[in-house]
Amino acid sequence: MTKPTTKPTESREIILDVLMEILEKGGYSHVILRQALEKYQYLEKSDRAFITRVVEGTIEYRLTIDAILDQCSKVSVAKMKPVIRTILRMSVYQILWMDRIPDSAVCNEAVNLTIHRHFQGLKGFVNGVLRTIVRQKDSFTFTDWSRRYSMPDWLIELWKRQYPAAVVESMLQAFLEDIPTTVRCNLDKASMEEISDSLERQGVEVTVSPLAPHALLLEHYDYLDGLEAFQKGWIQVQDVSSGFASEVANPRAGDQILDVCGAPGGKSLHLADKLKGTGLVVVRDLTEAKIRLVEDNLERTGFTNLRAEVWDAREFDPAWEEKADIVMADLPCSGFGIIGKKPDIKYQASPEKLQELVKLQQEILTVASRYVKPGGKLIYSTCTIDRMENEDQRSWFLEHFPFESSSLTGLLGESISEETLEDGYVQLIPGRYPCDGFFIAAFQKHKD
Repeated sequence: MTKPTTKPTESREIILDVLMEILEKGGYSHVILRQALEKYQYLEKSDRAFITRVVEGTIEYRLTIDAILDQCSKVSVAKMKPVIRTILRMSVYQILWMDRIPDSAVCNEAVNLTIHRHFQGLKGFVNGVLRTIVRQKDSFTFTDWSRRYSMPDWLIELWKRQYPAAVVESMLQAFLEDIPTTVRCNLDKASMEEISDSLERQGVEVTVSPLAPHALLLEHYDYLDGLEAFQKGWIQVQDVSSGFASEVANPRAGDQILDVCGAPGGKSLHLADKLKGTGLVVVRDLTEAKIRLVEDNLERTGFTNLRAEVWDAREFDPAWEEKADIVMADLPCSGFGIIGKKPDIKYQASPEKLQELVKLQQEILTVASRYVKPGGKLIYSTCTIDRMENEDQRSWFLEHFPFESSSLTGLLGESISEETLEDGYVQLIPGRYPCDGFFIAAFQKHKD
């Protein structure tokens, strides 16, 4: 990571504002950070990279950072003023995880921020805490997984009840690894060679995904919107695991497909691409704002066999009763499988919210099942690793509706080899595969 080229305080002022919105006001990290980067487009690429790294890293390691602060400060993190707490958190991240920034510079900039935010009386406190951490930074070791991997205890215990301990630790490690941007290539628009050549001409480091030949891993680019391949609709940001849901759907020419919770439209765009101009994909979601995201992607990619509509998936639409060849049900979930990309998920989750999500999923599945024509397919998917939302929901659905499992064998390529494929479902685990945690189950409706 190169040092920022603007005045150091300017970048850190932006970081402080972004972290205050996320950590103190509950904003979504990917939304708040994206808005900030768009606002400060005039900054050098290295400055935006610095801002991104500190924001994401501070959120990711928040529990570990707080444990260190509580160990080195006479005032607990919980009792600190929000601005001071945030300045200390972002500074600790820089001291412990960013070797190229001198510790003295981090401390000085933290003091400057404290003064700029009108807490001059606390500059000595901020400086003293950080200097203590600098002196002791080689001694911070944690044996408990919560502080070592910055994960809430209750989540670790939940996963330990569902998976072997070695699998859980592998997931925790994977969540903290750097993740390249994964894009799916719209091969009905351009060839892999055209897409790769275009990206490389713009200085992007391109690697073909080891899991899917139609997916690329992108690194060292500036703005995605500035890439020719993105502007022309040749690529769509989508993790390989999410793309597998459309591979499992395996549409045939002319199919009528309903995606009941589809924003921002990645799976629907993939299906439209696979249909090669035939059939129809109708993608729905709850709000105008979400459907605008789909329409933005649709305008950029230019697919003519896709339509976006506002609709509450809990409400039955008689116009679609037993009309769909395929129903896609990628439903609201805990999102535990994408904690590596959206680390604030782990702080916002709770056991109570999990139970609410399970009920919501069942409510939507009950409605969605009515849209599938006899012999048609329903694809249920989530971006989580929680068995209550995944395997347990699959069992519940098979018990209550006239469907049977549809084998996934041969639909996910050679890299995915799970015994459950023949049974019609797969749980992708971070650490086992280089992708998000994702669950997919395929069902076929009885013909009689």
